[in-house]
Amino acid sequence: MSGEGRTMKLNLEQILDQLEDTPGFRDCVTAWEHLPANPPRHAPFPGDFDFDLLRALASRGIRQLYSHQAEALELARRGRHLVVVTPTASGKSLCYNLPVLERLRVDPEARALYLFPTKALSQDQVTELLALAAELPGGRGFRISTYDGDTPADERKAIRAAGQIVVTNPDMLHTGILPHHTKWARLFQNLRFVIIDEVHQYRGVFGSHFANVIRRLRRVARFYGADPVFICTSATIANPGELVSTLLGEEAAVIDRNGAPAGEKHLIFYNPPLVNRELGIRRSSLLEARRLASPFLRHGVPTIVFCRSRLATEIMTTYLKDEAGRVGRDPEAVRGYRGGFLPLERRAVERGLREGRVRAVVSTNALELGVDIGHLDVCLMAGYPGTIASTLQQMGRAGRKSGISAAIMVGSGAPLDQFILRNPSYFLGRAPEAGLVNPRNLFIMVSHLKCATFELPFDDGESFGVDTTGEILEFLAGEGILRSAGGRWHWMSDSFPAQEISLRSAAADNFVIVDVTGKPRVIGEVDRLGALTMIHEEAIYLHESRQYHVDRLDWDEKKAYVRQVESEYYTDANLAVELEVLDTAEAREGAGFDRAHGEVRVTALATIFKKIKFDTRENVGWGKIHLPQEEMHTAAYWLAVPEALAGSMPPPDVQAGLLGLGNLLSNTAPIFLMCDPRDLRAVCQVRSPHTGKPTVFLYEAYPGGVGFSEKLFHIEEMVLRASLDLVRSCPCAQGCPSCVGPAEEAGAGGKETTRRFLERLLGAGESTPAGTGAETGTGAGRGRGWA
Repeated sequence: MSGEGRTMKLNLEQILDQLEDTPGFRDCVTAWEHLPANPPRHAPFPGDFDFDLLRALASRGIRQLYSHQAEALELARRGRHLVVVTPTASGKSLCYNLPVLERLRVDPEARALYLFPTKALSQDQVTELLALAAELPGGRGFRISTYDGDTPADERKAIRAAGQIVVTNPDMLHTGILPHHTKWARLFQNLRFVIIDEVHQYRGVFGSHFANVIRRLRRVARFYGADPVFICTSATIANPGELVSTLLGEEAAVIDRNGAPAGEKHLIFYNPPLVNRELGIRRSSLLEARRLASPFLRHGVPTIVFCRSRLATEIMTTYLKDEAGRVGRDPEAVRGYRGGFLPLERRAVERGLREGRVRAVVSTNALELGVDIGHLDVCLMAGYPGTIASTLQQMGRAGRKSGISAAIMVGSGAPLDQFILRNPSYFLGRAPEAGLVNPRNLFIMVSHLKCATFELPFDDGESFGVDTTGEILEFLAGEGILRSAGGRWHWMSDSFPAQEISLRSAAADNFVIVDVTGKPRVIGEVDRLGALTMIHEEAIYLHESRQYHVDRLDWDEKKAYVRQVESEYYTDANLAVELEVLDTAEAREGAGFDRAHGEVRVTALATIFKKIKFDTRENVGWGKIHLPQEEMHTAAYWLAVPEALAGSMPPPDVQAGLLGLGNLLSNTAPIFLMCDPRDLRAVCQVRSPHTGKPTVFLYEAYPGGVGFSEKLFHIEEMVLRASLDLVRSCPCAQGCPSCVGPAEEAGAGGKETTRRFLERLLGAGESTPAGTGAETGTGAGRGRGWA
């Protein structure tokens, strides 16, 4: 086999031909889309652009701009905030580097602040900037520095005093820069640009916090007399302008016409074959991805495989190293890449990819963002990445400016995966998801108002994004946190507020997770409601895709003690939830169903947990949970079934249908809301005290909510139609984890009743009875497009 692999080396087109002719392959392909090559659209540099910079760029092969780069430079020169929305590897970094470097050439005192969501991106950008600066004549470079938790203490003072470009992250800005702005006076006095890379990452709770951090940043900058231009970049999302304008509190121009060239690409959606039709269990996505990767590995085609977890990444790396040895390739040409690797290890893998020594890399989403890893020809995704934006970014990792590439998505049995694979037109046939944030979330906003007052006193009448700022300041004064004197509000507490606020949680009194595998260290935190389901004793806690077993939970001290394990299952806790509607924001009726969204009070008690296998989603065990009851005010969307319809069915079928509808909606809504399925939780009431009817509630898992419920109310028809498509196409007989939930949970009539509810809601006609859908794919071959 190895001799054959070396003497009969095939190109990518030939390998795809072989795959298509492999027995059973086409039966599993739900879509095979061919995207033609796109030529570049160029634009010249402005006539007055800095000559030395022109020469430095030319030495790196850049002699003209792509059209979107030229447009960004023009808008930035005019002082406009902007967001650039173009694909991976389209040269987005030049969109912000050019205006920044041009300004620094004429004004060495000018400053720029670069914000990246990960350290790897920060390091990559610093390397690129330093390489460009080295090309300038006479060593006239720029002072470019990274300021994060790894920056040595002796370097920090020099960076604060002289750094022209300071590269950091939102957490460091929140806790290390803004509260100590007096030490950064030179930066803030001369701040001309703020760069926000991968802005689509700032959504949900994280984005709601980040919007308030930006409010604080702009407030401090104004204090020092600066009004910087914000230049943002984003993956393809439905509302880049709206998202950036909400984050900044000011309008931003959108640049979304890509001028970069792209080679032709094949997109293949592959649904593994069923191994148990009755239970809806499919062959492991990891095993199928391994099998599909083998020919690319054998013939030396540069390949990246994305996995959903660290554990899966390690397993797949082992698989492919073994496969490399079997086909006569060097196992060291296969490398893993994930969070938790030392920086030097990550840099070595990145360098190996750029230099061509590494021919296959297996990664978590750590390589999804724009780290420079050279050119790859094939992207394999072992599981749907969770959002269309992430999928497009991962697919964009394969492909050159010319030539052919391929991206293959191998689905798991999860409902999200199954919906996308059975309905591929939803992927390329509609706009991507919208990034949602809610800077006015009371819990989040008040937390940052405290931070802002610590940084600078508030004047009477000054607003912090809401008209009720004065009332909130008075409340905080009543709590002894602030005091009013001379028309200003001053911080008077001994605490350091920024240190108490996590940018990834909406609540203040979080539980910390302590890893006791070796030397004890804090690895994360969760809010009180999350603690009930995520860190109860015997839970498997997932952190950056690593698995930890919760040995002990100290509820009073708010600490969970965990140790790292390798588990074949994760845990899923059942909550006994009581939900009370406090206020209805909007409501309407249609097809006899009442729909609304508003404010609710959720009371939750964790009862039991299940052990669910990662690959098959089988229930392999359970245990009891002994924790106190918790209460939370949040937002919810709800849907009430008409009495006439419910009355025509046996009560067990109504309950089964509600459970199935809740499972479906909570798993399909994230496709449209760009959120995690855990961000929305379903509660079913056979007779709701609020509506007086059988009702399904979807509530947000964060105090105050972040806008998912309101958005869901306005796009519900798309979500309901997607849910109906999923339940109709699922081949199981009575329910499975890929649709309404296992039959033993949803009930024997759950799938059929759920389908009837959805068809009545949408005015749809009777369909093929549940359980007679296609088992795997549709036999879509090359050129056949979407099935």
